[in-house]
Amino acid sequence: MLPRNPQSPRTPRGRLARALSVLLLAVAAVLAPTATAQAAAPSRGWNDWTCKPSAAHPRPVVLVHGTLGNSVDNWLALAPYLVNRGYCVYSLDYGQLPNVPFFHGLGPIEKSASQLDAFVDRVLAATGAPETDLVGHSQGGMMPRWYLKFLGGAEKVNALVGIAPDNHGTTLLGLTKLLPHFPGAEDLIKASTPGLADQIAGSAFLTALNEGGDTVPGVRYHVIATRYDEVVTPYRTQFLSGPDVTNVLIQDKCALDLSEHVAIGTVDRVTFHEVANALDPAHATPTTCLSVVG
Repeated sequence: MLPRNPQSPRTPRGRLARALSVLLLAVAAVLAPTATAQAAAPSRGWNDWTCKPSAAHPRPVVLVHGTLGNSVDNWLALAPYLVNRGYCVYSLDYGQLPNVPFFHGLGPIEKSASQLDAFVDRVLAATGAPETDLVGHSQGGMMPRWYLKFLGGAEKVNALVGIAPDNHGTTLLGLTKLLPHFPGAEDLIKASTPGLADQIAGSAFLTALNEGGDTVPGVRYHVIATRYDEVVTPYRTQFLSGPDVTNVLIQDKCALDLSEHVAIGTVDRVTFHEVANALDPAHATPTTCLSVVG
C-alpha cells in the first residue's frame, strides 16, 4: 500500500490546506465587488500617470502596501495627504495569489520585490525623474529592502520610509515559536502563503536579507514604529542599524498616540506628518500630537 500523500484532502493536513484555500476564496468572493468598485473609483489624485514632479518635490513617491493589503485600501488616507502637499504619488499591487483578488502580499517576497522593480521603472519613465522615494507599510516597508540590496534599486531610490516594517521578522507575540510543536504547520504556511512564511523571524528569506548589514549605501532609511504594535513583535525589531538611518517611535512624538499596527499605516495623521518630514527633511517641522490637524 502506497504511503498517503500528506497534501491529500483525505489527511488532516490536506483538509486544513483545503479549508484555508476555501476560506480565502470565500472572503475574496464576498469582497470582490467592493474591490472592483474601488479600483474603478477615482484615486483622489494618485496614480496619475501624467503627473510631473515639481521643483519643490522632484521625486515621485511609490506607496507599497502591507500583507493582505492592496494598492487602494492601504492608502485611502495617506495618498491624498501627500498629493495635497504637491507630490506625484503612485501605488502598486504585488504578491498576488491565483484566484485570490483583493488580498495581496501573500506571494514569495523575492518575486514581490521584482514586481516593485518593474513598477518603479514605470514610474520613473512616466515622470522623467531619476529617483523615487518609497513609503511602505508592514511588509511593504521591509520588502523594498530586497529590491534595494539585490535588484539594483539603490540606484533608483533616494529614501525608504517604513511604517511598522517587519525588518527582522516577527514572532507574532511568540506564536511562531509554537510552530515546531505542530509538525507540518510551517510547511503548510509556506505552501499556501509563502509571503507569510518569509516574514517569520529566522526565515531563510530574512536571514539573507539582513546578512551583512541592514542597509545599502546611497539610500536614506526612516523607520516609524508604535509601541502598541501587535503584529510585528517585539516592536523594536522594526528598527534598522547603519548609516543614514532614522528610527522613530511615534509615542516619542505624541505620547497620546494609541495607533497599533494597522492604524499607524492607514489613518494616523501624526505618522503621516512624520512621513512628510522623512520625504523632505530640509523643510521638516516638529511632529507632535497637534500634527493630527496639520
